[in-house]
Amino acid sequence: MGKLFSIGEVLIDFIPLQKGVALKDVLAFERAPGGAPANVAAAVAKYGQEAAMISKLGKDAFGDFLIEKLVEAGVETDKIYRTGEANTALAFVSLKENGERDFSFYRNPSADLLLSEEEVESTWFQAGDILHFCSVDLVESPMKQAHKKAIAAVSAAGGLVSFDPNVRLPLWENPEDCRKAILEFLPAADIVKVSDEELNFITGIQDESDAIKSLFVGNVKAVVYTKGAAGADLILRNQTFESSGYAVEAVDTTGAGDAFIGGFLYQLLELRANPENIVEVLRNHQASILQFANASGALTTTGKGAISALPTKGEVEELIG
Repeated sequence: MGKLFSIGEVLIDFIPLQKGVALKDVLAFERAPGGAPANVAAAVAKYGQEAAMISKLGKDAFGDFLIEKLVEAGVETDKIYRTGEANTALAFVSLKENGERDFSFYRNPSADLLLSEEEVESTWFQAGDILHFCSVDLVESPMKQAHKKAIAAVSAAGGLVSFDPNVRLPLWENPEDCRKAILEFLPAADIVKVSDEELNFITGIQDESDAIKSLFVGNVKAVVYTKGAAGADLILRNQTFESSGYAVEAVDTTGAGDAFIGGFLYQLLELRANPENIVEVLRNHQASILQFANASGALTTTGKGAISALPTKGEVEELIG
């Protein structure tokens, strides 16, 4: 059976102890392990499939803490390098009353951006594996080149590539650089997960249906269009499947999208998906895959943080009923 590899940032989310307060007015924070690719790896591992993180952390206490938390979640950390050249990335978050967030990032650069393509081994990947990545670490850096090598290697080995743009504009000098990077990497993905908030920014197309169709470039075989509490749609080139979300009391939406795609990719590993059968697998199992993913995302909003709030597989199945 395949393994999930996530490549990109691992960081500390500093979550405020108060809701509904602007970031400048927050008096106290609590630390939580995070970084979108790491959250996805933790979800897959927690649900019972193998998951490994490819990244770089500072030789600092925050890096030690993140390694510890990933190991606790069951994620393999032997492909996380350590460096004294930069610190581990930090993100300070403020929470609105509805659990939505504002971010302030400390990474100029952070250690993850220093991962080089030479440190990525093509021999890590095998047929049936899935490589997942986001856009935060696609800024011009050694890490961007490391992504290219990993994507090429897993594709050559017969694995799948999953891309969640996960747009974070404060990390880019200008929005257009972010959009260009996403469009550059989009054709290399088999599966693209995009939120309703990101679709227009990425495509520049107002009509939702046309915007989604425009994402089918290069290798893209499926688009997962998430709509928060309203659920998600799975779009293949000639079919669309809709699903409903689950009503929960949201405390913090940090990591909800990551938990969703983590649950989605966990199901694909369980079903032994690969580039040849992915469309058939999704068509035949779309209802159960989307149910699990929606429940995974919803339950994560009921706790603080991302990795810290991930539910167990049993809790997800209980919510599904």
